[in-house]
Amino acid sequence: MIGVGEAFAPRYALARRKFLEGCAGAGLAVRSHVHPLAGRDGEELALDVALDGAPDAEALLIVSSGCHGVEGHCGSGVQVFALHDAEWREKARDRGVAVLYLHALNPHGFSLGRRVTHENVDLNRNFVDFSKPLPVNEAYASLHALLLPEAWPPTPDNQAAIDTLIAREGLAFYQAAVSRGQYQFADGLFFGGAAPTWSNRTVREVLRTHAAAARRVGWIDMHTGLGPNGIGERIFACRDDPAAYARANAWWGTPALPVTSMYDGSSTSAFLTGLMAFSLEEECPRAEFTAIALEYGTEPMLEVMTALRGDHWLHRHPGAPAELAESIRARMFAAFYSDTDAWRGQVISQARQAMFQAADGLAG
Repeated sequence: MIGVGEAFAPRYALARRKFLEGCAGAGLAVRSHVHPLAGRDGEELALDVALDGAPDAEALLIVSSGCHGVEGHCGSGVQVFALHDAEWREKARDRGVAVLYLHALNPHGFSLGRRVTHENVDLNRNFVDFSKPLPVNEAYASLHALLLPEAWPPTPDNQAAIDTLIAREGLAFYQAAVSRGQYQFADGLFFGGAAPTWSNRTVREVLRTHAAAARRVGWIDMHTGLGPNGIGERIFACRDDPAAYARANAWWGTPALPVTSMYDGSSTSAFLTGLMAFSLEEECPRAEFTAIALEYGTEPMLEVMTALRGDHWLHRHPGAPAELAESIRARMFAAFYSDTDAWRGQVISQARQAMFQAADGLAG
């Protein structure tokens, strides 16, 4: 066992090293899907995959990190801790559940401190059918210029315009308009892409390779940035299927604190398009599938949104002064990772509980 703090890392390269060392110590083989680009410091980037259990297990639990790049600091810590957690590994074995760890689904964003992929795409809005007309987010289109002004920090007039919008339409409207996903502005926020990204294609390959034999699959995908600090909201991540939602609540919910859903408005998340978890149903259609996003709160929502706006502004203005660029990156880091022992402890305890519950659910 390692200490909670030892499981986490402030940079991608160190997080990856801790994950690979954890796999080696657990006797697990790793398959590394190397990204075509290098990281911020020239390091190799990869989606690293490790299976703990039988390749032909009928019950499989996927634990993934870094779908939204910079959020990978949290999920990586959970995975590293789990690899050193003898009680957890014994629990999964006893329940006949194989565990598939997907480390750094979006390694480029993880390394560069961005939420998006190297294509500037939100990976969790990228799993749509690109052969069909793409969703149109008219509300985002009306806000795009306001969200990404020419100057940063935003001028008082720009901030006043956003404040007026929120006062008139409500905070929920603003959050939904911005975060739902949009497919018209390639340089904008929450862009879903014009084609499957490298991460999308790689995730699908991993699922076909490692999940095809399973008949029951659970998926816990780690996220940060929504909700009260340190609280891990369990957000239903399958399609709108009452049977799957009932299973998710049976595994992870309580009468007082049910699994939340974007479909009924109970989640802090808006209704989203192109979710990554949909790919499991497409690549492994014979499997019974139950999934949640485990979403840990960090900063207030408007602060997180402002950090994202700054990050996208910086992407559009790579020649920005070094001091301003560094302040924008620091704000992004804080928006998606609370660098305190208390927060890390909450992350581990809640993730560990969810993983134990998933093992019981898959076995039962």
